[in-house]
Amino acid sequence: MDDFQTGLILENHRELIFGAAMTLKITFVSFIFALVLGTLVGIARSRPGWFKLILTPYVEVFRGTPLLIQLFFIYYGLPSLGLSMGNFTAAYLGIGLCGGAYISEIIRGSLYAVDKGQEEAAVSLGLSRFQTLRHIILPQAVQVALPALVNSFSSQLKETSLVSVLAINELTRAGQMVYSRTFRPFEIYLAVGLIYFIMTYTVSLLSRYLEKKYQVSGKISQA
Repeated sequence: MDDFQTGLILENHRELIFGAAMTLKITFVSFIFALVLGTLVGIARSRPGWFKLILTPYVEVFRGTPLLIQLFFIYYGLPSLGLSMGNFTAAYLGIGLCGGAYISEIIRGSLYAVDKGQEEAAVSLGLSRFQTLRHIILPQAVQVALPALVNSFSSQLKETSLVSVLAINELTRAGQMVYSRTFRPFEIYLAVGLIYFIMTYTVSLLSRYLEKKYQVSGKISQA
């Protein structure tokens, strides 16, 4: 193997940084969409009724098929039905819908983790079902779900590499474009992998901070 060329990374660092910024943008937008959708679906599926029957196929389909196929179907398949959209919209929609399916299961599981007696006690005190959910059940469920939600964010951050097939210049595609000019895969993809690691490790540190903070708050409130 030829000598490692550090200068090659430095010469193309602007393009890689721009790709990383685009990756973060796609991740944040799609995660917010996934979080809102997943929370609503998770709450609906935790309750008996026809909502659960309608939403279960959505969750199973998006959890049971590869994200890459979902992106291809949304961007290349839906136009045949008259539903055309830009590549960024397709990326947000695809990653958001897929992430929402997984987050809905996280929320649903965390809701089940809250003692059922608390809901019964709140209702007996005159709180409505909505008030009980908002003020009693959901805050505790979010605390339980927090580590898994942060992990879901990290997963979506890495999954944005798949939107390179939609001609979006995120980090992976930026690395591919630099490689196509330099023909130096080792240095370029090592740099790309290092940038992904730095981003995901930062999220991991944030997760530890939030877990510690909410655990301390919980102990204080109980005292």
